[in-house]
Amino acid sequence: MNDWTVCRNLLCVRLDNMGDLMMSEPAIRALKESLKCRITVLTSSMAKNIARMIPSIDEVIPCDVSWVKSDFEPTGETFFNMVNLLRSKGFDGAVIFTVFSQNPLPAAMLTWLADIPRRLAYCRENPYKLLTYWVPEQEPYSFMRHQVKRDLALVSNIGASVKNDMLEISLPHHSWHFVQQKLSAAGVDINKPWLILHPGVSEEKRKYPASLWVEAGKKIVDALRHQVIITGSADEMVLTKNIATAIGKGAFSCGGLFTLDEFVMAVNQAPLVITVNTVTAHLAAATQTKVVVLYAMTNPQHTPWRATGKILPFTVAPHLQSRNEILRFANNVCCKGPLPLPSPDEIVQAAYELLTDVNDSRIPELAGTRQQEQHP
Repeated sequence: MNDWTVCRNLLCVRLDNMGDLMMSEPAIRALKESLKCRITVLTSSMAKNIARMIPSIDEVIPCDVSWVKSDFEPTGETFFNMVNLLRSKGFDGAVIFTVFSQNPLPAAMLTWLADIPRRLAYCRENPYKLLTYWVPEQEPYSFMRHQVKRDLALVSNIGASVKNDMLEISLPHHSWHFVQQKLSAAGVDINKPWLILHPGVSEEKRKYPASLWVEAGKKIVDALRHQVIITGSADEMVLTKNIATAIGKGAFSCGGLFTLDEFVMAVNQAPLVITVNTVTAHLAAATQTKVVVLYAMTNPQHTPWRATGKILPFTVAPHLQSRNEILRFANNVCCKGPLPLPSPDEIVQAAYELLTDVNDSRIPELAGTRQQEQHP
């Protein structure tokens, strides 16, 4: 059952957030192009909308499971309903994508119960019959690599490869008109320079203090002469409004203003995005928008792939650090000592260099230490 060349109907499992699925995109495309097969992605309800922007995906099945963090409360009944749905699809094989700190066996059990005959994944322990193609997990104890490289290496075991490993999404160009309308209605002069600040986080441990966002925003408006568009989800409207109000003239709160399509186009059109390490950083990579990432050291291998920009890493507060010993080891390898929060001056320096093309360097594949810099 390890002849994958006969597969014409493949399931890819990536049950995490939007950014995680985006980093699996080159590997999914490799499967599509190499095996000439139909691709269905099983992903979380959080990631389902970005999945529909990935050209190599033919079908999306939303699935929230008990072993992945979410706001939903799946039950045993929902699990077995998903087993039955997957069985009805008649998949030839399943490829399970994971971070090295995750256990693939719950997802492997799901695909095994669904009678999917070929099942590929990395696994730290012997999966026996749950996987038909077991790739022994070596990260992070033997080496570490970017998530995109990890996923591409996984599918290479069954003969899948891709020439272009950049992140690809379908740009919803029709949405740019609506973005311009909304920005103008919010008070932005779209004929003058602007950039995006994205302060919202999915986890408290990645948070950069609002007071420092305000200080950085003021310096950007005053020193760099750019309007700042402060973006976020509908749940982050209070945050974006408070930051914009505190910055004052030249700052505009756009929390909850855009649909996902519109937000993608806003990122695509921006000369620069300043964000924490969240999906926004990966959207910048996919659209080749310059980006400054205030990078909480949670997963050092999740930097925006092949993006032009700057990483400003900082250590997660001890009480918020993961209890997962594998992640603790990885962070200790990449970060030899505590890193303070990036200063507003560091942020403005990085923005200045990128906006003026002083520094067009690629972001490193693994986040780590940084040099202290002075504002110009």
